[in-house]
Amino acid sequence: MAIKTERSVSDFNSELKLRGFNVFQIESDGNATRTYSRKDFYKICLTTGKSVIHYADRSFEQEGTVLFFGNPHIPYSWETISTSYVGYTVLFSEDFLQLSERSEVLQKSPLFKIGGTPILEITTTQRAFLNTIFQKMIEEQQSEYLHKDEVIRNYIHLILHEAMKLQPAQNQNSEGNAAARLTNVFLELLERQFPIETANDPLKLTSAQHYADQLSVHVNYLNRAIKEVTGRPTSSHIAERIITEAKAMLQHTNWNISEIAYALGFEYPTYFNNFFKRQTGQTPKEVRSLVV
Repeated sequence: MAIKTERSVSDFNSELKLRGFNVFQIESDGNATRTYSRKDFYKICLTTGKSVIHYADRSFEQEGTVLFFGNPHIPYSWETISTSYVGYTVLFSEDFLQLSERSEVLQKSPLFKIGGTPILEITTTQRAFLNTIFQKMIEEQQSEYLHKDEVIRNYIHLILHEAMKLQPAQNQNSEGNAAARLTNVFLELLERQFPIETANDPLKLTSAQHYADQLSVHVNYLNRAIKEVTGRPTSSHIAERIITEAKAMLQHTNWNISEIAYALGFEYPTYFNNFFKRQTGQTPKEVRSLVV
């Protein structure tokens, strides 16, 4: 019989989850491409150098100092062009910031939304001020102060408020029509939900409405765009990807069918069984029995 293995979570992601944040200085690392993979944290970077940042359906070519805001639900990649690249990064989970009564700043901020501006050009004066904030966060992270988490939350909120005062960068580029761009972002976001790493963190985006809410568009507009570009409804893409993941979990993990059903967002195993049979013509148990 084939050996089934539990899916692993990266050590870095596990460590971050334990305390909810991590702040560090970026060292010069030459040419590099950083490709986004779905994580459960937000990112704020203050960087100096030349780079091209691909964020959702847009691209930004930057030179000098920029402040970047990464969202765990929106795909991006970062091409470092200059040989000298320095700055700071803070990573934090949504749960970490929600412990603050002012966490609505994050949810309402255009800095983290699909249609917002995730990159801001920073002047020398602004850079000096922001450098100080990041340095203070690093000092707090290393301290033994009992309430250092709250201090770091305050610094993150300060960065968010300072950023919302700044003039957005204007050199964004986009290609293709709006429907094609939205479809591309939807498909990227759909793929970023997988693989499922733990049965204790179930899939949250399971319907067209969920994705429309995440992308800040009306569900009817999303459905029209997806159907126009792909010829298939939004729900068909979601169902297909869930089935692909379900088959992988049945064949390559030790999770029982109830755990798999819950991990994939089904309230009851019966719902999952009916969905799986409707989509594939087989039951989950039949697919699992094929593994030898």
